[in-house]
This record gives sequence, structure tokens and C-alpha cells, in this order.
Amino acid sequence: MRNLCYFLLLALVIKPCFAHGFTGSGWIHPLTGYDHMVAMIAVGAWSAQLGGKAIWRVPTAFVTAMFLGGLLGFKHIPIPATEFGIAISVLILGLAIMIECKIGIILAAFGVAIFGICHGYAHGYEIPQNENKVIYVCGFLTTTICLHIVGAVGGLLILGEKNGRLYLRICGAIAMLIGIYLIFRVLH
Repeated sequence: MRNLCYFLLLALVIKPCFAHGFTGSGWIHPLTGYDHMVAMIAVGAWSAQLGGKAIWRVPTAFVTAMFLGGLLGFKHIPIPATEFGIAISVLILGLAIMIECKIGIILAAFGVAIFGICHGYAHGYEIPQNENKVIYVCGFLTTTICLHIVGAVGGLLILGEKNGRLYLRICGAIAMLIGIYLIFRVLH
């Protein structure tokens, strides 16, 4: 239970820690909305739940696709329903954790890659006008990797607890509820 408390505390304080400081918006952008932050932590947590090589392959697929989505966003190449894709990613990732969805690594990586494109597109599309694109991309990718690590390490710590599977499933349910809220917000 102590590990769960540490993980939840870390997840809650990440955003305020980056709320004030330098102008590197690429580094901060994944932390400015709960949609991005919850999805990226959930990718890490789900990869920990899947176990084995999934713990690095699934987040790697997300980050790679996010990079490609960012390039599409820079060019303002239209991708329909991107915000809905981001919201549904939070819901589906939370659901996957909640029901302990054990699918193959390739299918899991493909699924999170689709979500990664949506998240990357939003980051690329919203780049500030005078921002250096290379630094911006390095920033949002690095922050995303850090959030995946927080999710994976947190997931492993939680799973190491006596009732860890239940606790992680509860975290998934919370993420799923956040996803439902985000979907309603996008639709209205």
C-alpha cells in the first residue's frame, strides 16, 4: 500500500513541478492537460501489467508514432477527430488496465501507436510560432518517455503489493472515468 501512495503522490505532483519555469513548451506540453498525462502514464502502467518485453516495446511504439504524429501536426495535415482520439485513448487504456487486458505485444503496440499519432499530432499542431521545432520535439518526446517510466515503475510497484492487481485495476478504472469525462467534453 505504501508503494501505491508513493506512486499516486508522484503522479499528482509532476504537473505542478513543471507549472512554472522555462519557456520550453515542448517539455511542458504533455503535462498541461490531464488527457495527455493520464494516457501516457496509463501506457506505462499497462505495459507493466502486460509484462515481459511489453514493458519497453509498447511505450516505444507510442513514442515512435507520437513523433510521426508530431510531424503531421507541424504541417497541419488534417487528421479528423484528433481530440476525440486523445479522449478515447484515455478511456481505452484505462479499460485495458481495469480488465487486465492481456493481448499480444504486437497488437498492444499497434493500438497505442494509433493513440500516439493523435497525441503527437496535437503536440505538433499546437507548437508556438517562434519555437525551435527540434527542441520542441525533443521536449515532448522526453517528457512522454518520463511519463511512461512513471507509469511502468508505478505499475510494477503497485503489482508488488499484497493486493496490487486490484489496486492497479482501480487506477485503470479511474483513468477510464477520466476518459469518459474527456469524451463528453469533446462532444459538447
